[in-house]
Amino acid sequence: MRVKLLPLLLCMVLAPLPGHAEDLMDAYQQAIANDPVLSTADAARLVVAENVPQARSALLPQLSVGLGLEQIRGGNGSVTSSNGNIVDTGATGYTRERDLSGTLSQPIINLSAIASLQAARATRDSGDQTYQAALQNLYARVCTAYFNVLVAQDNLDVYRSYEDAYKQEFDQSSTRFKNGLAMAADVSQSQAYYLYIKSERITAQDILKDAQHGLEQITGKPTGTLKKLREDLPMQAPVPADAKAWVDAAMESNPTILAARYTVTADEHKVSAARAGHLPTLNATVQYGKFGTWSSAVPGAASYGPGVTTIGLTLNVPIFSGGLTQSQVRQAIAQRDEDQGTLESQRRQAARDASNYYNLVMDGIEQVEAARTSVEAGRKSLASMRAGYEIGTQSLTNVVFAIEQLANVQTEYIVVRHQFILNKLLLKQVAGSVDIHDLEDINRLLQ
Repeated sequence: MRVKLLPLLLCMVLAPLPGHAEDLMDAYQQAIANDPVLSTADAARLVVAENVPQARSALLPQLSVGLGLEQIRGGNGSVTSSNGNIVDTGATGYTRERDLSGTLSQPIINLSAIASLQAARATRDSGDQTYQAALQNLYARVCTAYFNVLVAQDNLDVYRSYEDAYKQEFDQSSTRFKNGLAMAADVSQSQAYYLYIKSERITAQDILKDAQHGLEQITGKPTGTLKKLREDLPMQAPVPADAKAWVDAAMESNPTILAARYTVTADEHKVSAARAGHLPTLNATVQYGKFGTWSSAVPGAASYGPGVTTIGLTLNVPIFSGGLTQSQVRQAIAQRDEDQGTLESQRRQAARDASNYYNLVMDGIEQVEAARTSVEAGRKSLASMRAGYEIGTQSLTNVVFAIEQLANVQTEYIVVRHQFILNKLLLKQVAGSVDIHDLEDINRLLQ
């Protein structure tokens, strides 16, 4: 998915705010500890991982013990003596019976359980890759939110600077009007532009607060005065300088694609497990039982049978289950087909994103240089227009237009230089190769 900085033309402006984060790595460390999206992904990974021991348990020994105790009241008072004779006690009372049992079972052949275990392992691997995707996405989210603050702050500085410029033009036109050197229209025009840019600056401050909250949403901490991107950026092309190589890397290493592949693999095993519902199972069992009885009416008449141990094999052959097995097979196949479609969609999206970010990085090198040159030309143009206005060769409208143009190219330059660095990070994210070292490299570009 393509991630963009907040549009500068929407006044991406933020003011320095008191807080803890000073640079990108500070923000990242806070995000690792506090980001709810990452913690949710980690918990989901642990939930899925527990499917493996649960599936394995169906192939391991099963041991159970039982103890039954019954008490029978009333009756004719007759009990069975230890020699097997019926004794009439002539009195009523109670008789107690105790049944002790134990069963040990070991599956020998259960193809459905084996396939279910393989499916659980593939699902666990998919969960691990999903978590890796969430972690890599955190790198991009932190950097994007951090850069949004920097871009907005720089643009707020631009708005403040040109609010002062418009105010200066308004004051000068007012003075010239009083001295009979300017028309009332010039005063009204300069005042209108001044009040307009003042309103835009206020809007920019509101956007600043929202962008600050965007970073706080990830880090869980107030945003402090952040280090800014230095002016002399290394404008280097991606390595390798080949769009197809980045697409191939995405196909092999993108964690979202890998997670989808493991999901399809798990689906294949689930189909096998469902089909194995038609197959027989074989279990080895060992059973032990011991029975005893005694009566309150005849002391000493307790009778305890010997313990009985039974060892055997149990073969279970499913014949018909009301169509359940056939339905489960159809369901498993449909789920596999659905996940295969999801995998193909993710592959195509990753290929598109890899090509797009590669092109953005390559074009960004020229774009940043062009924007820098445009800023220098805009400054010269404004100086010339102001000088001409002082001597009467340029109108106030031309001066105001030059101020506006310079503000636009400055905001554009601020965006493209931050976006260039971010696009390089996003390119590596799509390729599945982004890690903490990439954030450290970007952090070294701050000052």
